Amino acid sequence: MTGSRLLGSGSALPERLVTNAELSERIDTSDEWIVERTGIRQRYIAGEDETTASLATKAARAALKDAGVTAGEVDLIVLATATPDNTFPATATKVQDALGCNGCVAFDVAAVCSGFLYALATADSLLTTGMGKCALVIGAETFSRILDWEDRTTCVLFGDGAGAIVLGAPDLAKPAREGGPGVLASKLHADGAHHDLLYVDGGPSSTQTVGHLRMKGREVFRHAVANLSSVLGEVLDDAQIKAEAIDWVVPHQANRRILDATAKKLGIPPEKVIVTVDQHANTSAASVPLALDTARRDGRIVPGNLVMFEAMGGGFTWGASLMRV
Repeated sequence: MTGSRLLGSGSALPERLVTNAELSERIDTSDEWIVERTGIRQRYIAGEDETTASLATKAARAALKDAGVTAGEVDLIVLATATPDNTFPATATKVQDALGCNGCVAFDVAAVCSGFLYALATADSLLTTGMGKCALVIGAETFSRILDWEDRTTCVLFGDGAGAIVLGAPDLAKPAREGGPGVLASKLHADGAHHDLLYVDGGPSSTQTVGHLRMKGREVFRHAVANLSSVLGEVLDDAQIKAEAIDWVVPHQANRRILDATAKKLGIPPEKVIVTVDQHANTSAASVPLALDTARRDGRIVPGNLVMFEAMGGGFTWGASLMRV
């Protein structure tokens, strides 16, 4: 099976930038404390007129422009988010309407920080089986809306934003596994036994409230390093590629310590890891496409590069994908 090709990328951030110093004026924390434990220096927080859908739409428009694709050519929209505008309908349908491509397939994927990896694998599967020729894959979040701003151990970790990519149908003349562009392999996992380590304490059928994010950071860190190292190995084995052949790793931007520990465990040099957690904090499903777009725009990731994406989030869910861009 050949893999879908990356045609373009785009991203969007809220207007308001919030530094660690500003947070320290509101809660009992400091820039030094946050940077030492997470690597985060700032984040962007959505304003009243900014929503998951509006950020997703802005990122999608940027990705379409970068790809040279019109909205009318989009056959599929898969939007990963844990913070939808409404319980239903899917936020993807709001993006669809804003773009003017009504009639194509559009739905949301809920896998928290792994959401973009789940959305990417889903869109790739649909394109490779002929259900369309062009897909928008989006990760978008307004996590600031579910944070407990009295809990200094979690509220400093997250930010808002959106990232999007345009995927094209596989190039049958030059498949990814024969040196062409496209997705070479994807692996996804979940383990609901660890629900209570990272979750939101609300929901329509349980409390009839939105709730707040709750996390046991030390336990999450331990599982993240083990799970991510394992799934990255699975993808490399499936693609029959060695770790040293990877040009760039674009990880979920949760915590600088997790990024460093995972890379070290796999023997990947830190200079091959795209790091944006210092700029954006943890934007959940948006973090991987945001980091990808950042690295493409600044010239680090170029056509022909082998790029590994990886993420782990609440559920637990985790996954990885390898793509030649």
